Amino acid sequence: MRSSKFKNLKEKPAIPRSDDLWQTMIRTGELGRHPVHFFTNTASTNDLALALSNTGAPDATLVVADSQSAGRGRLVDRVWHSPPGTGLYFSLILRPRLAPYDFPKLTLAAGLALCKALESHTHCHPGLKWPNDLYLHGKKCGGILSETQAVAGAGQTAVVIGIGLNVNTPSESFSGELLTKATSLLAETGTYHDRGPLLVALLAELDLVVARLEQGDFFNILAEWRQRDIHAGLEVSWVNNQGKIITGISLGPDEEGLLHIRDAQGQSHSVISGDISLAHQ
Repeated sequence: MRSSKFKNLKEKPAIPRSDDLWQTMIRTGELGRHPVHFFTNTASTNDLALALSNTGAPDATLVVADSQSAGRGRLVDRVWHSPPGTGLYFSLILRPRLAPYDFPKLTLAAGLALCKALESHTHCHPGLKWPNDLYLHGKKCGGILSETQAVAGAGQTAVVIGIGLNVNTPSESFSGELLTKATSLLAETGTYHDRGPLLVALLAELDLVVARLEQGDFFNILAEWRQRDIHAGLEVSWVNNQGKIITGISLGPDEEGLLHIRDAQGQSHSVISGDISLAHQ
């Protein structure tokens, strides 16, 4: 399946660049049960996936890019460093059998899926930072951006799960602030990883965890997520909606996916959004 409908967006045509499975995906426009729209370069795979979902793209459709020029983070001022040929940058269109108020749980579930795929496929042991970041040895290695797109028709709300993962990014490609804050599988393991098999492993874990969510198993998903929480029990800082810095102990996410912080006065603060960092960094 080719992405001719996006010619008006001036996207570059796809060029095979990696392992056999990766090249087969590009050539056929399929990866297992997933229809694939592949781009050598695009601004943001999430933007394209949202547009596709609005035109009725089927469940499990993938938008994959070899690089992004404007990959987005969860916060407005955050971008995702997406150099060509080194990472996984993809967005998955889902129409889960979930109530809309359960959609935020997909971000935590996707984080768990990423961890489990890497644990089994690369033998790394990543940690999770609430709500959407993947860490290896204290540095960020991956991120998740979940967005929704409502279209006409009952039960047709689509969720796009965008994932960026630094796979074969060499350490020297990180500069400035990223040099001390970002890493990759290659940098941490010294081993190159074929992106095709890794993508298949990630999708398999995402399928499993979404099915578990649909079956009402968030309690156990959350328990597994908490086992990988890099901030659990540590003193963190958060800027609330009034611009005030809240410092306290991270109590982890609750059954709705909201993070809780207990300050020095014993008051618990519920965090819906915003960036969390270790205090006194």
